[in-house]
Amino acid sequence: MNAIEVVDLRKSYGSLEAVSGVGFEVGLGEVFCLLGPNGAGKTTTVEILEGYRSRDGGAVSVLGIDPAEGSRELRERIGIVLQSCGVQTALTVAELVEMYGRYYEHRRGVDELIELVELDAKRDTRASELSGGQRRRLDLALALVGDPELLFLDEPTTGFDPAARRHAWSTIRALCELGKTVFLTTHFMDEAQTLADRVAVMRAGAIVALDTPKRLGGRELRPSTIAFELPDEQAAAELPRIDGELVIDGRNVAVRTHEPVRATAAITGWALERGIELEHLSVAQPTLEDIYLELTSESEQASA
Repeated sequence: MNAIEVVDLRKSYGSLEAVSGVGFEVGLGEVFCLLGPNGAGKTTTVEILEGYRSRDGGAVSVLGIDPAEGSRELRERIGIVLQSCGVQTALTVAELVEMYGRYYEHRRGVDELIELVELDAKRDTRASELSGGQRRRLDLALALVGDPELLFLDEPTTGFDPAARRHAWSTIRALCELGKTVFLTTHFMDEAQTLADRVAVMRAGAIVALDTPKRLGGRELRPSTIAFELPDEQAAAELPRIDGELVIDGRNVAVRTHEPVRATAAITGWALERGIELEHLSVAQPTLEDIYLELTSESEQASA
């Protein structure tokens, strides 16, 4: 059984088709990430899955239930963290978790949740006194209080500093270890790369690619780039012959090749034989961000 099944989903606002024939599945226990630029249709799609917006066509199943029915059973089984969540700021962390837990027949313990989101030291602190990152962790605790099977996370680390973002990632990983299914939307490619089992890219109301972060858009088939700087006295013309594209810009050299191990060995062996130091040597494949920008740019050009 899949946690989410979407077939030919459609939604229009007047003459604007915001979601155009979208289809995908999310497996139980999977972290599924939906990427796309503003206006791509992500928010509309997610709100339909959450049951907050009606659809014009297609079929949607969330935990085996049509979210359009607005059933209490589905509400009991999902948790939602919106981009901005409002809480009673005069209450403490523990008081809020306790209060929200009363809405659910089956709920997790206050102490367990506070520990899970790493707010132990802020247990008795009022929500108004929490930092932005701490507030987002509180939002996550409140979304988890009913022990949901499926969690929707909408831009969960927007506004976080690097340390707070990594704290949030560790919390999400802990949820995965508990067997939860996570539906994530984010603008951070490193977040998608780190957390997601699979990634879908939306543009202009349609999904233009769907795969694992490593394979999205044929990423694993793209050439790697070996980059380095030559010393001033070393001529680039003396570099060894390499199977790939060589780009030289002054002292900066870039080699694009489908055989990065062989090419790197040839270059470093050549340098060692001559006692040459290759500064800033790096070997890299196209990043997820490179592929994302390429996919959304191609789709934008096609729709122009």
